[in-house]
Amino acid sequence: MKSSKKRADSKSSSLVIAEANPPENKRVVATDAPIVSSYNDRIRPLLDTVDRLRNLNVMREGIQLPTIVVVGDQNRIGEETYEEARMQEELLFRTHPLLSMIDDEIVGIPVLAQKLMLIQAKMIGRCLPEIVHKINVKMETAVLELNKLPMVMGSAGEALMTLMDIIGSAKESLLRILIQGDFSEFPDDRKMHCTARLAEMLSQFSDNLQAKPEDVVTEFLMDEINILEECKCVGLPNFIPRSAFLAVLSQHVDRIDAKPAEFIKKIWDYIEGVLIPVLSKYSDNFPQIQSSIKRAGRNLITKMKEQSVNRVAEIVEMEKLTDYTCNPDYMTSWTEKTASQQSFIHAVLHDEEKPENFSLNGFGVVKISHLRKYHAHLLQQAFDMKMRITSYWKIVLGRIVDNLALYLQFSVKKLVNTQFQKEIVAEMVDPRGGGGVERMLEESPSVAMKREKLKKSVKLLKESKDVVAAIVDQTSGFGDH
Repeated sequence: MKSSKKRADSKSSSLVIAEANPPENKRVVATDAPIVSSYNDRIRPLLDTVDRLRNLNVMREGIQLPTIVVVGDQNRIGEETYEEARMQEELLFRTHPLLSMIDDEIVGIPVLAQKLMLIQAKMIGRCLPEIVHKINVKMETAVLELNKLPMVMGSAGEALMTLMDIIGSAKESLLRILIQGDFSEFPDDRKMHCTARLAEMLSQFSDNLQAKPEDVVTEFLMDEINILEECKCVGLPNFIPRSAFLAVLSQHVDRIDAKPAEFIKKIWDYIEGVLIPVLSKYSDNFPQIQSSIKRAGRNLITKMKEQSVNRVAEIVEMEKLTDYTCNPDYMTSWTEKTASQQSFIHAVLHDEEKPENFSLNGFGVVKISHLRKYHAHLLQQAFDMKMRITSYWKIVLGRIVDNLALYLQFSVKKLVNTQFQKEIVAEMVDPRGGGGVERMLEESPSVAMKREKLKKSVKLLKESKDVVAAIVDQTSGFGDH
């Protein structure tokens, strides 16, 4: 259309009356609609507000400004166009399309101009509260993003104080999670339910430790008999040599000695999975040092794991070399189990029916036919040793579990109360590690650029908010006219 070539030189919100396709000898006439003078105190401020927002370029922040596009000639724009615009007004208001008020050629229809001007003003008046709301939301989001950016410290002292705040906050969080069992800080993350998870893992370890190894298939009493034959010595009849008992005990310990070390490694891997998210949370605003803090946390876990594995190895080794307990359950259990010794020896050596099996309390049905080639004194010693080691072994397993549980609690408290802070500080002040405190005084170019962009957005949105706020009260009742 020729309209695109001869746009009037006025503000975009001013509706201009002009001839769409004028004759060659007729001059295009532009006149302000009479409604401007009639409603100058109410309509003009609305249109000027939209102009000011457009000049501020608030659309760059995703805020749409509602206006109406009217393009056409005398034969195509009339009451029908007005009625269509009026009928769609509510739809336009709800969806907020980007409608632009263009100074286009409309053949002098002052009545239509007045009506269209009124529709646009009414639309703008209705939209202003929502525009204010959107500006507020955008500004709050920008401020929030700005606050999330890494903080830049003004001095080394300030950086060190901030670092100590990070460590202190993380330490308090670890104290709640790892020791007090308070997981309210991470309510939806089950791995952070630490005390409950550690108790569950310890219970599973205890069950696994007491389970009979699947690869151990030994005929009844043969381990004891073989060791007694190897440990022959001068002594009282039917007296079990202590060396034989310790040899059998050592065999039992050897079968489970890998399990405690595996368990303690698994525990520290789990604790690392709790520690690192806590460190990440409290160092999020300082990405320039976050990697160093996490590295310090992982190094600490590695050290604690190594110390724990060595300690567990000592606990297991002690059980190989000692045969002591003051637990009264030992004597009670051994007495109950040896009560059937004579009937067992009789079934093996003297029963004329020579049974293949024997039902033994605590062991179930056991095979005995392979034992008839041994002498009675050796069978008695082997039986007694079996009952003793069985009664004592239950105490040994419980003691290992208890020792690990106590040592684990002690180690976790040591980690939180002393080791944690020492390790983080040592890492952050060590120049060989890049000097974490000094890095808190720096800011990467990308972060600096983002910070500046957000500051400009906040400034623009604040100015836009002030512009709109000044007119909202004046238009609160406009929709009724």
